[in-house]
Amino acid sequence: QVQLVESGGGLVPTGGSLRLSCTASGRTVSTFAVGWFRQAPGKEREFVAGLGRDGPTFVYSETVKSRFTVSRDNAKNTVYLQMNRLQPEDTGIYYCASHTDLVPTTVARVEYWGQGTEVTVSS
Repeated sequence: QVQLVESGGGLVPTGGSLRLSCTASGRTVSTFAVGWFRQAPGKEREFVAGLGRDGPTFVYSETVKSRFTVSRDNAKNTVYLQMNRLQPEDTGIYYCASHTDLVPTTVARVEYWGQGTEVTVSS
């Protein structure tokens, strides 16, 4: 079983940056794939970015490509989501999610979820 805890959310102006953290317990973070999802008010949860279990496999949605970067620090058992040039449409609750083998790019593929961290981008 994997426990995921997100942190780093907050209020930021348009054009600003935030770094979200997803710290894992129960398993070493390098032994599973991680995905970041977000859910805006009144909308469905959507995939944002992901990191493969083995090697440099990165997956990004078109809406965040070139602005967001996902990375992993095995020593801290933590995955990060660096978010730059934030826009009001990036507002939402951001969730960390895991899958044993493949980057979870859909809600159905997720095995474990974190509790979420809220990001608000002011216009």
